[in-house]
Amino acid sequence: MGGDRRIETETEHLLARVEDHVAVLTMNRPERRNALSAEMLRGLESALREVEADPEVRCVVLTGAGGAFCSGGDVKGMAEGGGGGGDGIDAAIHRQRLAQRGTAGRLYQMPKPVIASLPGAAAGAGLSLALACDLRIAAESAILITAFAKVGFSGDYGGTFFMTQLVGSAKARELYYLSERVGAEEAQRLGLVNFVVPDDALEKETRMLARRLAAGPSVAYRYMKENLNRAVGGEAGECLDLEATHHVHTGRTRDHQNAVRAFVEKRDPVFEGR
Repeated sequence: MGGDRRIETETEHLLARVEDHVAVLTMNRPERRNALSAEMLRGLESALREVEADPEVRCVVLTGAGGAFCSGGDVKGMAEGGGGGGDGIDAAIHRQRLAQRGTAGRLYQMPKPVIASLPGAAAGAGLSLALACDLRIAAESAILITAFAKVGFSGDYGGTFFMTQLVGSAKARELYYLSERVGAEEAQRLGLVNFVVPDDALEKETRMLARRLAAGPSVAYRYMKENLNRAVGGEAGECLDLEATHHVHTGRTRDHQNAVRAFVEKRDPVFEGR
């Protein structure tokens, strides 16, 4: 069972396989820079549940297809009416909480080492998912950006929690408020990524790191991760839930709606504060 095999995700938006005790989960919407879709999130949640429970999987890698990691929420889809905001706000918040806990929350709490492998841009919720992982290895050309402020969102998928733990509150506020692009080398200097490698070496270096972890003491890793998560202080689940509430609320503001249109029309948004 530890040999090569495919994991069924019921969508082409999330590809999953196991190779030599390493589960590789690939976000697969290259035409949208792997922007999150409902199908992708369902597939990711399902795959993470499966690999967490599989004793043959000893390490997990999350990556993206086509030269990007994940551009976050599908802003173009939101502009086309695919934002899923037609139901009541309480139902929307509950759905968002479940999605966050089943993906970012599971990456963070899974008792196995998880690596984010960044071949390119990690933005918005895509950056949040990368920060939820234990280690991040990035190609030299990769860029990181919170992006939420640009479209009038407060942020989701645990990014505020994970980033604050990694770089401290002041820097996290700067990166969220100003939404500046961070190159791979600067991200490594800040502690947002652990390793930076040449673009053409990313897959090989990721494989070597994952196999090293898969060959390590899995029981010790389980308890190391629990110890390290507890040492952080605070409660990730509470932050995820609060983020979901605020994210859904901001998603229904005029500022967000105007910013989405501005994004599609490639112009700067004008925020009205409502």
